[in-house]
Amino acid sequence: MTSVLNAHLQNQLFSAYALQEILDNPIEGETPQSRLKQVGMMTVLYMIHQSHEKLTLSNIVEITGLTRNAVKESVDPLVARGILRETLVKNSMGRGTARQFEFHPELFERLSRSGSSSKP
Repeated sequence: MTSVLNAHLQNQLFSAYALQEILDNPIEGETPQSRLKQVGMMTVLYMIHQSHEKLTLSNIVEITGLTRNAVKESVDPLVARGILRETLVKNSMGRGTARQFEFHPELFERLSRSGSSSKP
């Protein structure tokens, strides 16, 4: 039962972190609508991450049903904020490149510190 509670706590911490990081720290020229899209995208990306799926542009497009451009509009600011790291990898067919993302490892370190400090 403890692991279920820990997972639930981490999910809540992640959501709170996403809201705080995105809404409290706007990028110059960014609209409120863009920030809300980023919060939604963070939720989707976290669910994909928890499913151990790769965070590639193609996977995100397939899962969300959004266009590549719509995904890029939400993901690129997350890379600019340092929440996501982007690497170029071989595409699924082994030729050409694909954009792959991962959450910055420091994000989970912060979440685990926050979660452990809230325990009695």
